[in-house]
Amino acid sequence: MSSANSWITRTNVYEVNLRQYTPEGTFDAFAAHLPRLREMGVETLWFMPVTPIAQRNKKGSMGSYYACSDYTAVSPEFGTLDDWKELVRRARAMGFRVILDWVANHTGWDHRWTWEHPEWYERDPHTGDFRAAHGMDDIIELNFGHPELRKAMIEAMRFWVAQTGIDGFRCDLAFWVEQDFWVEARAAIDPERKLFWLGELDPLEHPHYMEVFDAAYTWSWMHGMQEFMQQRQPRSRCYELLRLYSETRGIPAWFTSNHDENTWNGTEHEKYGPLASALAVFSCTWPGLPLLYSGQELPNRKRLQFFEKDGIDWSGGSRLHHFYRTLLDLRRRHPGLACDAPCSLLSGPEEPVLVYRRGTGEDAVLVYINLTGEAQPVDVDLWGTRLAFREVLSGMHGQEPEGMRYLMPWGCWVLEKQ
Repeated sequence: MSSANSWITRTNVYEVNLRQYTPEGTFDAFAAHLPRLREMGVETLWFMPVTPIAQRNKKGSMGSYYACSDYTAVSPEFGTLDDWKELVRRARAMGFRVILDWVANHTGWDHRWTWEHPEWYERDPHTGDFRAAHGMDDIIELNFGHPELRKAMIEAMRFWVAQTGIDGFRCDLAFWVEQDFWVEARAAIDPERKLFWLGELDPLEHPHYMEVFDAAYTWSWMHGMQEFMQQRQPRSRCYELLRLYSETRGIPAWFTSNHDENTWNGTEHEKYGPLASALAVFSCTWPGLPLLYSGQELPNRKRLQFFEKDGIDWSGGSRLHHFYRTLLDLRRRHPGLACDAPCSLLSGPEEPVLVYRRGTGEDAVLVYINLTGEAQPVDVDLWGTRLAFREVLSGMHGQEPEGMRYLMPWGCWVLEKQ
């Protein structure tokens, strides 16, 4: 990874669902949340697509963010291009990085290219019309065999970097697009300004794409832990997945929720039940970078509708604000939690508590996660010298406090030396 992009090893990513974030659903309304998110420790804001939404064959009354009708314009639902530029300017002035969701594989049915360049699209052999994407009939697939399409797509991406100052892209369904297009796009844009490239793909399933992307999703882990909580996978599978990800190229991005998961598969509380908080701790402390979704700091226990207005309810305040601030602050300031810092697994599949050490020596961070529904005895002196320590989440401290002989069911501890 280029030294110019060394900030990526310490960042975290917060996904912004503009439509549901505020009653207004606009750039200007979201800006009021910037100070709160910065205080919580958010470093990088990932915005779902801000381009205009196609109207032909749209889903619901508002359509999908991911059915674009113009790659170099802004949806009036969110505001104007100048409003977006001002939001990016304000965010970056406060210390945020900003990345934009980029949907290269497909467009909506009435994207301007459908009449300007209909030859750039795949065709359905049965109807002769544009080919709808698999399982999603509101979008149609582009054909990256056309060099002119590739050039136009890269120029559209360059527009958002040069004209609005974003710091990178989250590339939607990146593995649905030929890998060599991403190679071409990055080679064309990066010399002008080094960007952060986050790919929506799993490196276990598409390892060759990691020649291009800085970071990618850990879908196999997400599904594996859900199956573990449903008693459809043994604990040993969790350990096997951790080993496999440790052998992949690039940065794994860990998450318990995002726009797709929340809407279609359930909130993190539905999927993981009592282990949801511990998995959030894991996402912030295991090698890689954490992804958070709008409203997880509430916590949001509602499946947000995708094609309708269904606002997040902030009226009760963010009860998990301090929880996430503690984790994100620890990750920011502790050298042992950088993506490339050492990680030593100190437990095995037969043991009920997952234990690992980040960093080396007395400056390491120790993490304990109880993978059972019963309290488990633990040894908190894994430094081996009875050093005084602090449990980060609760604030308990000492050499071995009486309250830290047993780890609660599905509970977790994060220890650092005092």
